[in-house]
Amino acid sequence: MKRGFYTIMSAQFFSSLADNALFVVAVELLRTDGAPPWQAAALVPMFALFYVLLAPWVGAFADSLPKGRVMFYSNAVKALGCVLMLAGSHPLLAYGVVGLGAAAYSPAKYGILTELLPASRLVKANGWIEGLTIASIILGVVLGGQLVAPEVSELLLAGQWPGIELPAEGAIFALIPVYLLAAWFNLHIPLTRTRRRPMPRNPLALLPDFRECNRRLWRDKLGQISLASTTLFWGVSGNLRYVVLAWAAAALGYGTTKAAALVGVVALGTASGAVFASLRIRLDRAPRVIPWGIGMGVLVMAMNLIDSIWVAVPFLVFMGALGGFLVVPMNALLQHRGHHLMGAGRSIAVQNFNEQLAILLMGAAYSIASSWGLSAFGAVTAFGATVTLVMWLIQRWYAWNLRAYREEMSRLKVIARRDK
Repeated sequence: MKRGFYTIMSAQFFSSLADNALFVVAVELLRTDGAPPWQAAALVPMFALFYVLLAPWVGAFADSLPKGRVMFYSNAVKALGCVLMLAGSHPLLAYGVVGLGAAAYSPAKYGILTELLPASRLVKANGWIEGLTIASIILGVVLGGQLVAPEVSELLLAGQWPGIELPAEGAIFALIPVYLLAAWFNLHIPLTRTRRRPMPRNPLALLPDFRECNRRLWRDKLGQISLASTTLFWGVSGNLRYVVLAWAAAALGYGTTKAAALVGVVALGTASGAVFASLRIRLDRAPRVIPWGIGMGVLVMAMNLIDSIWVAVPFLVFMGALGGFLVVPMNALLQHRGHHLMGAGRSIAVQNFNEQLAILLMGAAYSIASSWGLSAFGAVTAFGATVTLVMWLIQRWYAWNLRAYREEMSRLKVIARRDK
């Protein structure tokens, strides 16, 4: 790998570390304030909101500037969201600002991989990026849980900083330097020779372009399969972070600190599956991992049978590994098709729009159902059944596409022989 790749990895690690720690801390802040459970569940769709609203523009913005600079600006916005949370803004609104920074960050993060590396290394690069991201999720959720633990929060509050009184507020204050460190790495990401695509003077002019890019990727025979798979995976996984927190409280009686560690256990399995996929799956064989997604859905539903931590830990590791083994090849295939169809930044923006829209809709549905009394066990069943059914439909969809392609090739061969 090129030297700049490791700088990108470092920047991504610290940015994602802070994101995931902040999620756990925000959940604890809402609980400390006595907010109803549906507000904690609403953190997930609030984070996804700007991914959806700004999708037509963030890809073009990422393609118009050096991507390292875009990532720097994005981390600055995330730090601003932390400051707003400390200044008294409602945690849901402030967390939405952090989501705004993340929405601008993602197209630049993935788009620069296609600019820096050849297609033959995309699966391997995605394996390392996803593995490192998952590692940051593991450490991030554990870090967030530990920052609000009594022993650590006492040390954070000992400085008696103005306006910081609650353990969760001290934890937020401690996360701001992590975002600044990620921003420092962003400044050292190398420039590439890829031609910049300036943004149009009229921002609304990007709407037809984004709609066309979205349509083009969904009509591409490989793009539609990979996009459907990653959309489902991230839609469920994005909300599963909070579902696991709620499930750990209901099934095992865990508080925020211990439950956050279990979210990290799932991420550990995902990281191992991601790295294994990067070593074993070539880009042309990416669709072969689809059946593993069906197995993952079955395992999610089986979580309701667990009432022991000794069973929960290896079970959650294996469940996460199936997810990592699925998402890395599909993500690489989607990047490859998108890069050739419309450019890296725009394709990642389309991908983010679909994936975050799934997170937003699923999270909103879960938040509403939670306010109506849906239990954590019911949520686990609903999410698992959704994964199983939709991944089975995607498998049938790919089989139909493959059969249609082979029939078309056979017809072309017959025509070619007649022309001779």
